[in-house]
Amino acid sequence: MNLLDILLLIPAAGALIALVLPSDNPGLLRKFTLFVSLIAFLLSLALIGPVNAAPGRYAIETDTVWIEYPAIRYHVGVDGLSLWLIILSAFLTPICVLVSWKHIDDRVKEFHVFLLFLLFGVIGVFAALDLFLFFVFWEVSLVPMYFLIGIWGHDRRIYAAVKFFLYTMAGSAMMLAAMIWIYNRAGTFDLPLLLDMLQTRQLVFSAQEGFWLFLAFFIAFAIKVPLFPLHTWLPDAHGEAPTAGSVMLASVLLKLGTYGLVRISLALFPAAARANAPWIIALAIAGIIYGALVAMVQPNMKRLVAYSSVSHLGFVVLGIFTFTQVGLDGAVYQMLNHGISTGALFILVGLLYERRHSLEIADYGGVGLAAPWLSTAFVITSLASIGLPLLNNFVGEFLVLQGAAQAKLLYAVLAGTGVILSAVYMLWLVQRAFYGAAPDAVKRRITDMNGREWALVLPLLVMMVWMGVGPQTFLPSISAPNRQVLELVSGKPQIEKSAQEVAHVR
Repeated sequence: MNLLDILLLIPAAGALIALVLPSDNPGLLRKFTLFVSLIAFLLSLALIGPVNAAPGRYAIETDTVWIEYPAIRYHVGVDGLSLWLIILSAFLTPICVLVSWKHIDDRVKEFHVFLLFLLFGVIGVFAALDLFLFFVFWEVSLVPMYFLIGIWGHDRRIYAAVKFFLYTMAGSAMMLAAMIWIYNRAGTFDLPLLLDMLQTRQLVFSAQEGFWLFLAFFIAFAIKVPLFPLHTWLPDAHGEAPTAGSVMLASVLLKLGTYGLVRISLALFPAAARANAPWIIALAIAGIIYGALVAMVQPNMKRLVAYSSVSHLGFVVLGIFTFTQVGLDGAVYQMLNHGISTGALFILVGLLYERRHSLEIADYGGVGLAAPWLSTAFVITSLASIGLPLLNNFVGEFLVLQGAAQAKLLYAVLAGTGVILSAVYMLWLVQRAFYGAAPDAVKRRITDMNGREWALVLPLLVMMVWMGVGPQTFLPSISAPNRQVLELVSGKPQIEKSAQEVAHVR
């Protein structure tokens, strides 16, 4: 059993142990879950050294038989593409425990069990190297989020949870059908083996076959992203989810879709990816602009942030399908940026909701006078989300736009409007909620941040600055596996400069 196996075991074992802890001692359950999640986070950091020492390869890998027939393997591994997404998931889980410390007081045991199972599921998705194992973890991550929304959400939580479940399951069914087809052709679900068979021409998909298989996977991943026009479940899910659910949904679960596009769709079906890139890029750009425009007219803070995710994830899909090194590096980096900045936005909105018990922007105003430090944290996070230089989103968006310009200048021009529109809706939100005259309810109920709240917000603020001024911490390990993906797509060695090489020259 290696470090990655232990990292997978920790949250699963923690969830099972939490099941037998007494329900009438919520303090013990909170402390235990926080302890388990912190252990998982510290273990995830230990993956950095081995991955950096083996660029472009799976540094930590376990491959053993799970089911003999059909041939399904427990095959997990971590490389630069999955490393930071695993760390992001483990980093945000203890923050979600802290943000729910006072707010969740009903069915406390079940809440923390689902949170740990969710961590187990998402780490499994990012680590799985067997398609069937990938599908199992994909479904494992779906179930806890369904219950987090459906039990601890707001008034329309059942509707939002069912809609989320049905959309995701529809995509999952198509993905499973495609996996079964591939197995019947190749006799294996093992992803590295499939890639080797494709490269050596032992396995060949016809153009029609490759198109339909690519489309099946693409729809499943596009729903999860979510890519316009398959995004309609997201505002409802975010609007009704508890704060911890919104954080994990936006920061981690949406990345399952973009990760799947890179790890599976581009790698297994490079010809189909190239052929379908124009209309996918069109949808990505439409999502960037549409999400920003709709966010501008939202009266509800959580729905505004949800539509901003549609816009920001459009940048990620655009970067992926530019098929440029700098664009793909920027897309993966933007996955991490979005996880930090949008997760922080949902946390800060949740802190406001705990005080004012309203998500309507019209119910606020003058918060800057009542809670100056809370307002400062919100403004910094908003500027990061906009893409202000020296903060994290700027680096990811700049790289994506540079890659888009290399592919076609028009792509960068159209996508660049999303950056301008994001400044409009975020700064307008800050103006309406934090400036002006404060209503009596704001004066009475809005207080500044306490020690626990600083403990969960400050690490996110630090990461926004760190990722904005020190992208070299992350980009070298990201670039190596991306280069391999692009070699599969182009069919020739990748000689374009990577994002970190471009940044170094400049």
